[in-house]
Amino acid sequence: MVAQNKNKWVKSSYSESLNCLEFFVENGANVLVRDSKNPDGHRLSVSRGAWREFVAFTRAELARRG
Repeated sequence: MVAQNKNKWVKSSYSESLNCLEFFVENGANVLVRDSKNPDGHRLSVSRGAWREFVAFTRAELARRG
């Protein structure tokens, strides 16, 4: 597992509790996603394009639900 600078992990702006995701934009073309409750656990790596699509979909769903 590659060590990451903990200051670069970003918590969701919609997070209102400890149950949230954090993400880290790598220097390459990927975004790492982890569970904030388990920062040393498994991480999901997705392309920046996939991350942008996920964020856009989530924002649209939140707006639709009011």
